[in-house]
Order: sequence, then C-alpha cells, then structure tokens
Amino acid sequence: MATLAHHFEEGGWGMYPILVWQIIAIGIIIERAIYLYRSSINKDVFLATMQKCILAGDVARAIKLCSAANAPLARIVKAGLMKVNRPDSEVQAAMDEAALKELPKIESRTGYLALLANLAMLSGLLGTVTGLIVAFGAVANADASSKATMLAKGISEAMNCTAFGLFAAILALLGFAVLNGKTQSLLDDINAATVQVMNLVVNNRSKINIQGAPAA
Repeated sequence: MATLAHHFEEGGWGMYPILVWQIIAIGIIIERAIYLYRSSINKDVFLATMQKCILAGDVARAIKLCSAANAPLARIVKAGLMKVNRPDSEVQAAMDEAALKELPKIESRTGYLALLANLAMLSGLLGTVTGLIVAFGAVANADASSKATMLAKGISEAMNCTAFGLFAAILALLGFAVLNGKTQSLLDDINAATVQVMNLVVNNRSKINIQGAPAA
C-alpha cells in the first residue's frame, strides 16, 4: 500500500484526474453489475413455465409468476398477459410499451465506460507529456550537479502517469466488455421470449378464453 502511495505521489498532478475517472468507472461497473445480474432469469425455465400455464389456460397463474420473478423480461411478458383478452395487436402493443420502459434501464450507463477508458488514457498521456516537458525544461535550466536528479524525477512522473492511466483504461474497458455482453444477452432473451409468448397467446386463444383470463 505504501508503495502504491509513493508511486501515486511521484506521478504528480496528472494522477488526480485519472483517479477521478477510475472511481467513476468502478462505481458504474458495480452498479451495472448488480442491476444486470439481478435482472437475469433463466429464459428457458421461464418460457417452459409460461407455456405450461398458457396451454392450461391459467393466465392468472402466469401473471402471478411474472410478478414474483421481478425481472425486466417477466414485467414485459406480464404487460402482454394482462391484455390477453384483447386483440393480438393490443397484446403486442402492451409488451412493446413495457419494453420501452425496461430496455433503457438495461442499457443505461454501460456505454460511459468506453468514454471513461479513453479519458483515463488521455489523462495519462497528458500527464506523461507535461512531466517530460517539466523534466527537460528543468534540465535545460539546472546546473550540472542536479541535471540527472531533475531528469529522473520528471521521467518518473511521466511514467507513473502513463502506467496509472493505462491501468484505469484497461479496468474500464474490461468492465465495458463484460457488462456490454451481459446487456446484449438480456436483450436477446427479451426479444426471443416476447416473440414466443406472443405466439403462444395467438395459437391458444380458445384455451385462454375458455378459462377466463383477467380483464384488461
């Protein structure tokens, strides 16, 4: 820990903007990871349960299970099932409307990680350049006995900024890659599941109506 603090101090002022970008990136990674993984449900198990309920005409139970799941996919499907006694177009419209509310929540903030990675890298580069400018400027004006010390100090500042900037950028990019993959997986599950549930409703209208689905 003391070594890290020493390197941070040697990096000079350029370390502070990089630290800010890194803290923001870590906060986004933690918040998005918690939300996305809590929003995940097993699509195949969920669809199998929905199929069983719809084929049995028990839409009320399907809606109850969607409420219990408390996930974006379940809420979108639930919105369609609540309109199941209405025409197909209204069922689809209800799911589309719910999707418009849920999808932005899934996709939000993850894209900022790529921006933060670039900011960290550029801040590191800025710290590197200014460190070298200060180093060579000091060497040009210093006496012979202190030139080596001034040059070493300036290069140390530059290299510490470079290393810290690259570390922060790599962390943000790794977080972006993992979270973006998880986001895309959730979106794919939602798209596939809503189509399958819609097909189940359309193809089993008679069974649903016989059982008496909830009123819209």
